[in-house]
Amino acid sequence: MNRNQKTIKVQNLELILNDTFLNHKVILNIREKIGSILCLAFALTLFNCGSSTTATTQNSTATTTTTTVEAKDTDISDNLDLEAVASVFGESKDLEDFEKRLNNPETKISNLDLNKDGKVDYLRVLSSDKGDEKVITIQSVLAKDKFQDVATIDVKKENTSVQVIGNSNIYGPNYFIYPVYGVNPLIMDWFWGPYYSPWISPFYWGYYPPYFRPWGPFSPFAYHNNIIIHVNTKNVYHHTNFDHHHGNMNNNHNRNDHYSNSTKQTFQKRNPRNYNKHSLDLNRGGTFTRSNFGGGFHAGGGFRR
Repeated sequence: MNRNQKTIKVQNLELILNDTFLNHKVILNIREKIGSILCLAFALTLFNCGSSTTATTQNSTATTTTTTVEAKDTDISDNLDLEAVASVFGESKDLEDFEKRLNNPETKISNLDLNKDGKVDYLRVLSSDKGDEKVITIQSVLAKDKFQDVATIDVKKENTSVQVIGNSNIYGPNYFIYPVYGVNPLIMDWFWGPYYSPWISPFYWGYYPPYFRPWGPFSPFAYHNNIIIHVNTKNVYHHTNFDHHHGNMNNNHNRNDHYSNSTKQTFQKRNPRNYNKHSLDLNRGGTFTRSNFGGGFHAGGGFRR
């Protein structure tokens, strides 16, 4: 190999080394950039995770607060709207049909769970015949041979007058509703017709009709959003603390098994500053009312919706 050839090889080797150095430098620069990008991405990920955690905590706190407010503003009496009961009563053809409508899992007229077993209580219907006056009792089925009166419906032949009375333990004393039906109810013809016979529900704890499928209770707020569509707005519902029928509501079907052993749960104990559900609704701004009441408590008058 002559001198010129050696010189050319040396020059070629230098070029290769220079290229290798440049390539290595480029690779280092690329690695540095990639490293910076990864660090930035990692930092952003940590920031987002922190934000998500904070947001989750804040949302959880808000939900808890809302639940607390609801718990303070609700009462057992909010779980069975007696206007809805009066409305369903006026749409029933007889008392068997009335009981079926009260327990229909599709409409969910009731939201009562007095025994707190996580399921809405079955409501059974019983009647007493007093000639020109019929007394219908609605009871929650709570356990074997254990029942609780929820409401009573007093029907008089004169003027086909109907009076719905809430049980005092649930609704407070003297909680009366007088529905004025837009159309004369079919059940009135049945009461005073040839086919009438007193109705005593055949159902009890553990033995229910095939159509009844127990459901879990809603919050009272959700319940009232559901029930509003089941109240016939063609009727007028008068509210008062005055008994217009002056009837004797005592009959051999009365049962207060739940509250006889739970005096601390009576309306007065739950709401010491309110006389009955009328005053409760008014004092909390009509939280659960579909419209404002007019008038006030006075003899012979009362509230009108």
